[in-house]
Amino acid sequence: MSQDISVAKVIEKLPSRFVSENAQGVSATFQFLLEDESDFYISINDGECNIGEGEHPDPNVTLIMDAETMVEVITGQKDGMSAFMTGKLRAEGNVMLATQLSKLFSREKQS
Repeated sequence: MSQDISVAKVIEKLPSRFVSENAQGVSATFQFLLEDESDFYISINDGECNIGEGEHPDPNVTLIMDAETMVEVITGQKDGMSAFMTGKLRAEGNVMLATQLSKLFSREKQS
């Protein structure tokens, strides 16, 4: 990884980077299956964001990648679409929903 940022730290900061006004009317669960780290999911429900560990029983979209790719995409070092196009990121379920993630979270760099 280009910076020493752990998956746990990225997940911990997600709620503070959540842009609730962009999530009005959105109800979806994004499952993240990480090949070399613990799995987690983000549930968005009408302007609220909740993060859970493990696998959600019924996610709307599942994103499969390694930890490095996840950190780079969420911190804005790598574009999610380019990660998808180069095979670093696989998506199952409502793939179009995955394209909304960038609107739901700000791209501010983490300190």
